[in-house]
Amino acid sequence: MVGVSAALHLQSRGRSVVLVDRRGAAGEETSFGNAGLIERASIFPHMMPRDVLALLRYGLNRSSDVHYHVFALPRLLPFLRLYWQASSPTGVMRSAQALAPLVGRSVAEHEALAAAAGVADAIVRKGWTKLYRSAGGFAKGRAEAERLRPFGVAFDVLDPSAITAHEKHLLGPFAGAVYFRDPASVGDPSALVKAYARLFVSRGGRFLAGEARFLEEAKRGWALKTGQGSLAAREALVALGPWSNDFFGPLGYTIPFAVKRGYHMHYGTRDGAVLERPVLDIDGGFILALMARGIRLTTGAEFAPRDAPATPVQIGRAEALARHLFPLAERVDAAPWMGSRPCLPDMLPVIGRAPRHRGLWFDFGHQHLGFTLGPVSGRLIAEMMTGDAPFTDPAPYRVERFAEPNAANR
Repeated sequence: MVGVSAALHLQSRGRSVVLVDRRGAAGEETSFGNAGLIERASIFPHMMPRDVLALLRYGLNRSSDVHYHVFALPRLLPFLRLYWQASSPTGVMRSAQALAPLVGRSVAEHEALAAAAGVADAIVRKGWTKLYRSAGGFAKGRAEAERLRPFGVAFDVLDPSAITAHEKHLLGPFAGAVYFRDPASVGDPSALVKAYARLFVSRGGRFLAGEARFLEEAKRGWALKTGQGSLAAREALVALGPWSNDFFGPLGYTIPFAVKRGYHMHYGTRDGAVLERPVLDIDGGFILALMARGIRLTTGAEFAPRDAPATPVQIGRAEALARHLFPLAERVDAAPWMGSRPCLPDMLPVIGRAPRHRGLWFDFGHQHLGFTLGPVSGRLIAEMMTGDAPFTDPAPYRVERFAEPNAANR
């Protein structure tokens, strides 16, 4: 979603653009497996909790929302230390204020591209719901929702009877819920990315198969060999998601980069049950969303090396809980799907110029919000690359923030 959206925005500003993907098709990697949300309400990013009980629960490595590979912890510790520092109250608010301009335009930018691609009806504005099973969790959820009011996020607080009216096939008991009215959703995230890619090609763009991470600096810009021949360009935009570090690392950029892996599985339904909109079970740490293939269950975060073998223990844990939440039937997929979310410690993307290489630009690290923020970050990077006035100050997303002393903690 991030790369295709950036290509479209550059193209609409008069640039001749070639999009290169190792699969030669759009929407086959990280954008394939999310919950289909265009998350207008996610102003506050997924930061590391500072609650001792939550950390102890995660430390036991038995929860459904967070899982980690023990052998990977030494390698992950430098990132986790910066993640902890950035998760201070001051750091959380700073990240929220930086995300707000992007998240605030996310639905509108998607709707504009979807309309141009002829798939406007793929985006549904029904919002989504956070469910709480304990009184304490519900109180905390209400307080977190109240923090969003200054950012213009619309929501309703639901008591247990209102939840039943809101989603009649959910199975309780619940202490309460918060229904966010502004987010939109789609029933096939990969299909939406592909529709945007078709729009790009129909407007004269070229979409080639090739290993974009093998991009090389050339005499007058950048060069890349693909299966369809060699490319040369004055400028290059790196939007490689969880593979971005394979490119920027060898160029000498020290960016604290990690991935959070996630899984999904699809299910049929029993007894004619219908899910009206995506729901997040806060206590269970999973989302259920209606997709073209059935009900998609998506897990929380797994901290592990990007390319380590899949360990979908969270699917099993979450499925057991989800069957008590909604009438799920049989599994539809032969095996759980796994993808990786590219993350920086402050949970903000890198959007902007690569400071030490002429004609090189970055657009990656969108954490849990790559599908949401692809079009709006594509607009921002295209404005920067073509000299247009950016719709928001791009300074919070600059790569140089990681070269500054204690940048993650300020």
